[in-house]
Amino acid sequence: MSQPTIHLEGKVAIVTGASRGIGESIARTYAKAGAKVVLASRKLEGLTEVQKKIEAEGGEALAVTCHTGSREQIDQLVEKAVERFGKVDVLVNNAATNPYFGPMMLVEELAWDKTFEVNVKGYFYTTRAVVRHLQSRNAPGAIVNVASVAGQMAMPLQGVYAMTKAAVISMTKTLAMELGPANVRVNAIAPGLVDTKFASALTANDEIREMVLSRMAIKKIAQPEDIAGIALLLASDQGSYFTGECVVVDGGWTIG
Repeated sequence: MSQPTIHLEGKVAIVTGASRGIGESIARTYAKAGAKVVLASRKLEGLTEVQKKIEAEGGEALAVTCHTGSREQIDQLVEKAVERFGKVDVLVNNAATNPYFGPMMLVEELAWDKTFEVNVKGYFYTTRAVVRHLQSRNAPGAIVNVASVAGQMAMPLQGVYAMTKAAVISMTKTLAMELGPANVRVNAIAPGLVDTKFASALTANDEIREMVLSRMAIKKIAQPEDIAGIALLLASDQGSYFTGECVVVDGGWTIG
């Protein structure tokens, strides 16, 4: 008997923050699983490179510039996805920012506002735009929010970023309850330390990296591909009974 495989055949997925790192890995994994993927980020250059990789691997993708702090650009993103592929079934909220690294007491309002604008409001308004589209065609859907273990623990020097990720986890649970009757599932992933440009302030700091590794059951820093498999399951029909969950993918960092 052949083994069942997790797939996204016939589905269209939007992935924000798709120009590199976790977002790129999720987008390429979705495409390999059969989805048509809409790649979103603020800059087109990185997106077109990811699009070329997906097409070289036999997939279909569309690159769209979008600042998720802008509701107008979010609406245009969904419109362009529907115009190209006819619908949207899956949304991965991954675009995030972390402009301030330091004690919470010293954060400036501009950095605070920017972090919440992208990491919380951006997730919410992108979700709302996709859900409105799903409801307009009475279709099921899946939302996958990329959160962080920072939202579940004390995170010195990254306190404002951590608050936004705690908000994302809370939002995930409430939206899952509210949207469940419409057959729209909402889940979150909480990665630990992942080897990306976004996390380079941590991974390149020997003291921080070794402190994290010392607390982990699996003694290695994650690669983006380690997160993408969970994102695939949560978006797929094989994960159809998951909703309102925050799946921690941290090599055992938070279990000790």
